[in-house]
Amino acid sequence: MTQSPPCSPASIPPALAVDAAIDQLGLGQFQWRLLLICGLTWAADAMEVLLMGFALPGISAAFGLARGSADATVLLTATFAGMLVGALFWGWLADRIGRRTVFLITVTLGVVFGLFGAVSPTVTLLIGARFLTGFAIGGTLPVDYSMMAEFVPTAWRGRFLVYLESFWALGTVLVAALAWWFSTAFPPEEAWRWLLAAAALPGLIGLVARFGIPDSPRSLLSRGRPAEARAALLRVAQVNGAVLPDVPLMVPPPAPPVTPAALFRGGMLRRTVLLALVWFGLSLGYYGIFSWLPSFLRAQGLDLGAVYRTSLLLALAQIPGYVLAAYLVERIGRRATLVGYLAASAVGAYLFLLAGTPGAVLATSAALSFALLGAWGALYAYTPELFPTPLRTTGMGFVSGMARLASVLSPSVGAMLLTGNLGVALTLFAVCFALAAVCAWAIGVETRGQRLPEAVV
Repeated sequence: MTQSPPCSPASIPPALAVDAAIDQLGLGQFQWRLLLICGLTWAADAMEVLLMGFALPGISAAFGLARGSADATVLLTATFAGMLVGALFWGWLADRIGRRTVFLITVTLGVVFGLFGAVSPTVTLLIGARFLTGFAIGGTLPVDYSMMAEFVPTAWRGRFLVYLESFWALGTVLVAALAWWFSTAFPPEEAWRWLLAAAALPGLIGLVARFGIPDSPRSLLSRGRPAEARAALLRVAQVNGAVLPDVPLMVPPPAPPVTPAALFRGGMLRRTVLLALVWFGLSLGYYGIFSWLPSFLRAQGLDLGAVYRTSLLLALAQIPGYVLAAYLVERIGRRATLVGYLAASAVGAYLFLLAGTPGAVLATSAALSFALLGAWGALYAYTPELFPTPLRTTGMGFVSGMARLASVLSPSVGAMLLTGNLGVALTLFAVCFALAAVCAWAIGVETRGQRLPEAVV
């Protein structure tokens, strides 16, 4: 029997790494569409997260809640408590069953539970609805940012992740504008229901649009599905008008199943712990200030219309913070940008404390809004690049879970803004921002221009 001669190395087609494939397909319509789709859902999530701060005056009027009461604090906390559970659960699940499936489930549940909150007849049911809404949207963060990071070419990844975070400002502007409009169209006892219903509806747009997005090719490869990964890349090529080389994809070598415990072993331990501290510190200060800010301004004698107009101006101040962060993460790097914004936030908290006139309060709170949202933009660009593909949404879910833990605590701490302990609260928040800056610098890794890690370190 005649045997075929062995293939020479030159006759074996080279394998194409998924990073190289994404870079070759370049930036095009697919990435811009993905940014718009994820961004719309992210804006809807921002509306849901910040909603209670705007709705609380009307809810208090409807149910007779005293300012700073336990029920009011629980209402502000419920969404964050749900997000804590959701971030840990959905992030882990997305690494097991795929980004796209979780992508669709979380948005659907967020809309359903959000609408249920709008018709809740009692405070108890409203608290339950807000918890379940938080549980649903808690999965959006780890999935959206992992998807975006895994579909964008290396040279553009940092700024696109900041662009995605900037949709948070759009959601903030929308919820402030809607709160203002409903406060003029309906009495406070009714306006909050219309606000909750309106905030749930944008998620429907994102849900419909998401059906056209394939699963992440990196996630598919890590789960042993190279044919589907190639189909996802062909979809990107088709939309971008590019050509995917006719060579097989490089499949990662078989590895034992990765569990969340891998976040706390080897080289991942230091990175995970420091990132968790950054997320915790930034979240405690940000939500501690801004979840109570409408009520704080109301306590200073502003009517509801003026409160919502001021909140709208503060939301607009976030936009240049994002724009500068998108430039700096590619110019000086993710870590330096994050540390700089966190340091500016610590200074801004003290300037807010020293403000003695309405104009000074507006100016310092706008500066603080600028710095804090720039810090969030840099952090969202940095974090997914520090976790390997098999752990990316799990890691994002864990650190965002630490942020949600801080968010659960922040309304109780932020309540000091209304009870005469302004100096204590703002000092605590400034210390949080400063310690977060130290932890961010201590990570010691710069990811600018680097391809996403595939293997667990």
